[in-house]
Amino acid sequence: MKSILNIRNTSAVILVAIFAACSSKPESKTAQLETMKKEQAELSRKIESLEKEVAKENPGAVKKEKMKDVNVVSLASRSFDHYIQTQGSIVAIDNIQMSAKSAGVVTFVYTREGESVGQGQIMAQIDNSLIARGIDELKANLSLANTVYERQKNLWEQKIGTEIQYLQAKNSKESLERRLATMQEQNEMTKIKAPISGTIDAVNIKVGENVAPGMPVFRLVNTNNLKASAAISEAFVTNVQKGNKAIVTFPDLDKTITANVSFVGRSIDPLTRSFPLEIKLPSAQFLRPNMTAVLRIVFRTEPNALCVPVNVVQEINGEKVVYTAESDGNKLVARKHVVEVDGVYGSTAQIKKGLKVGDQIITVGYQGLSDGELIKL
Repeated sequence: MKSILNIRNTSAVILVAIFAACSSKPESKTAQLETMKKEQAELSRKIESLEKEVAKENPGAVKKEKMKDVNVVSLASRSFDHYIQTQGSIVAIDNIQMSAKSAGVVTFVYTREGESVGQGQIMAQIDNSLIARGIDELKANLSLANTVYERQKNLWEQKIGTEIQYLQAKNSKESLERRLATMQEQNEMTKIKAPISGTIDAVNIKVGENVAPGMPVFRLVNTNNLKASAAISEAFVTNVQKGNKAIVTFPDLDKTITANVSFVGRSIDPLTRSFPLEIKLPSAQFLRPNMTAVLRIVFRTEPNALCVPVNVVQEINGEKVVYTAESDGNKLVARKHVVEVDGVYGSTAQIKKGLKVGDQIITVGYQGLSDGELIKL
């Protein structure tokens, strides 16, 4: 009888439970997830607080936390250049297309490509046979005129003869001297001479060819007198001045030259919105006209700047962040610093605010760090 009553009671309890379950509205999964997250956060906070208390009472009782490996460098002040970088080319200041001063047939070519010549050296000769014969004739006439003049002069000094005879002899001599000087000047014009010292870059004439004034016959380049030329955006018109330090790099040759800005244009090109700039270069064996170069124009130098590798500056939630290694009791932790960057040049960034001299900048392992995370060197 008791068994039957127990079975009936049990069945009644089960029916009540089923009825209650069916009558209550089930909780949504989203709500359940939010509840669990809150419980987890609260539990984590309690665990962290309890671990700290246990660590103080018994440092060895808490399990050692996982630490991230990092490398650091100590931040020190140094000189730092603010510069404008652009691409330019090497230009020969003395790059001359030579032509003949008179027309005629080329009789001799004394030089060829690649040869070095001095200023005034004869490079080619134009036919001057007629001029040469005219000079010989004038010299003979001048010799006679000089003899007549000397005799008339002696007679006039002795009061013999007339003054007109003396003046005619003098005029004849001087006239022939002027004609001879003109002929000799014309003869010099048949010689093509180097106006500067340099290297023959091109020879455009051959023996037997006719040349005329204005016709290119030689290209002469002085490779000891070169400059770097570039166009700078008008945005930097107030930054660049004559005399600024300039670093000229030749990436293909792995060579660098330090010089100064020698010319800054005063007008802006309406098409490119830029102005010209030139840098006078010192003589160097490897330099050639039309070479490509990278120009860095230094417009400001900070003597005591705080500089870090640009890759350690991270963009997090719209802020620029740098992590440093700092001691927290007997532990080493990462600390987040929101910084203000004054300029980025190449692989270096100058920090204006947020860091100080002596800070241990994390340079390896900074990715994914969080403020207060345990680290080890």
